[in-house]
Amino acid sequence: MSYFITGGTGFIGRFFIEKLQARTGQIYVLTRKGSEHKFEALRERFGENGHRLVPVIGDLRQPLLGIDNKTIAELKGNIRHFFHFAAIYDIAASAEAQTATNVEGTRNAVRLAEALEADCFQHVSSIAAGGLYEGTFREDMFDEAENYEHPYFATKHDSEGIVRNECKVPWRVYRPAMVVGHSRTGEIDKIDGAYYFFKTLQKMRKVLPPWFPLIGIEGGKFNVVPVDYVVDAMDYIAHLPDRDEGCFHLTDPEHYSMGNLMNIFAEAGHAPQLRMRLDTRLFNFIPKFVRETLAGLPPVKRIINTLLEDMGLHESVTMFINYPTRYDNREAEHALKGSGIKCPELRDYSAVIWDYWERNLDPDLFVDHSLEGNVKGKVVLITGASSGIGKAAAIRLAEAGAHVLLVARSADKLQETAAEIAELNGVSSSYTADVSNLEDCDRLVAEVLANHGFVDILLNNAGRSIRRSIEFSFDRFHDFERTMQINYFGAIRLICGFAPSMLERKAGHIINVSSLAALTPSPRFSAYVASKSALDAWSLAAAAEFSDRNVRLTTINMPLVRTPMIAATTIYDSMPVMTPDEAVDMVVEAVIKKPKRVVTPLGTCMQVMGILVPKFLEMYMNVIFRMFRDSPAARGDKNPEKIEASKEQVALAALMKGVHF
Repeated sequence: MSYFITGGTGFIGRFFIEKLQARTGQIYVLTRKGSEHKFEALRERFGENGHRLVPVIGDLRQPLLGIDNKTIAELKGNIRHFFHFAAIYDIAASAEAQTATNVEGTRNAVRLAEALEADCFQHVSSIAAGGLYEGTFREDMFDEAENYEHPYFATKHDSEGIVRNECKVPWRVYRPAMVVGHSRTGEIDKIDGAYYFFKTLQKMRKVLPPWFPLIGIEGGKFNVVPVDYVVDAMDYIAHLPDRDEGCFHLTDPEHYSMGNLMNIFAEAGHAPQLRMRLDTRLFNFIPKFVRETLAGLPPVKRIINTLLEDMGLHESVTMFINYPTRYDNREAEHALKGSGIKCPELRDYSAVIWDYWERNLDPDLFVDHSLEGNVKGKVVLITGASSGIGKAAAIRLAEAGAHVLLVARSADKLQETAAEIAELNGVSSSYTADVSNLEDCDRLVAEVLANHGFVDILLNNAGRSIRRSIEFSFDRFHDFERTMQINYFGAIRLICGFAPSMLERKAGHIINVSSLAALTPSPRFSAYVASKSALDAWSLAAAAEFSDRNVRLTTINMPLVRTPMIAATTIYDSMPVMTPDEAVDMVVEAVIKKPKRVVTPLGTCMQVMGILVPKFLEMYMNVIFRMFRDSPAARGDKNPEKIEASKEQVALAALMKGVHF
């Protein structure tokens, strides 16, 4: 008994070949030229029986699969089972690719099976051959298929039609449901079907506790089966007598709504579940043509696609939201009766499926999370690069391979930073400029663009902080002006200078170093917080405008950091605050992940408190305000003395490390 198999190196195919270890005979595997390494991997997987695998060089898209006449003559009359697994199982693939592979590829396989005089052509179709049939689709149904205009459904239907109408040797058809990994190992080779929801669930798990109740949609019914059930059933039915011209649904008797399916995998992944699920049929009162017209509008499509992208879903998944088909599998059940082969319950193996995905297929595993991978060879401009956070960030980024443009007022201090970078074999260029001077900002932009053409990353780090109660600022309006000048106007001036080239190139990242104080009531820092809050608000508006131009904006709500900027406040000398190196970790996170905002857990907590219990937070910060005093300089004392922090103040600062006191 010999087998000829197409798609033997694919997901279902290789599991099926492994299943054939229990049977005898040679196994001829169609192997595309240049993909011999895949065959060798399959042979190794087959273990000590690997010698039974024989590669047959060919191409699915060629007549007779591109197999030469000599090979056909040698195999003619020796093939009992011709298994056709090769196909595109990707709803996102182009119509041309799916037609060439699924339809013409099947026709070529049928012609070869006839030329080899195979005993039976075993065709692996899909439940997609029924299209989006309204109701129950039986195994004896084919022409009744409905709504299969999408290439994925159309090519599955048409390829099965070729087998039914054109094949001159006996045939059998198998229609697996949505196939997931092995029920005992979870093994699968790509993200598809139910896996599209996993990233969304993982994201929810990261931000919400498992008990948090979510609202979702119920959606249509899905049918999910593990690959081991598919190959076990197929192997058994294929070797039964008197089953030719039969069609078998390899499906789970249980159908799962989208909401139920997500909850099963949410439980497996310890993510929050959809406690309340809305039936989308509630919206059926809106005429179908109105829904389709609205969904087809470019702005609506873009919004939907952006939401799907944020959730880690492919746009094609929308057509499954109201999946209308149930699958009757009585023929398959009758054929499998007495074999002991049955589809396991999804809840019994969902944890295995999730675990394998998270360890092996989570897209984040294949994203370069290294700093070097994100900045090497890029031009990064950093203001305030002569000391503190700016200097530490410049050294870290240059060490990772960035060409760092150092900007500060002091040429001498810039040279010190440049020298340290040179010792690490990094690359830097120095530019003296006063960011609070708008004309100087314009000169800086012109020089940088003339020398480098563009900036990949702009890090607006330079800033000024003033710690003074409003009561002592009534006659110091210039405090508000000078903080606004550098923290807001200077940063905006640089962005306006460098953003045009970013937008033109459709590439760029603007990182603004803001303050944790901008997220919560911050007594004594009204001038500083106002300037940073203005920059935060401007950035949100710019991000919305630049969203479709691939120019990202990130705000870092930096906690209190031990830099020269806070040196004038002597009380901070004995209080625990963040170091520049710790602050640079937040800069690195911004560079690598490009989030909308980088903030510490304490900052998030205080922001949430400001929403939920604003009066309590106001009172709490007032208590802290009264615990601390303005510095003698802020009060205008002519003979200032150094103020030491009390034990209570140090304890509070340790508890709320990073908050501006």
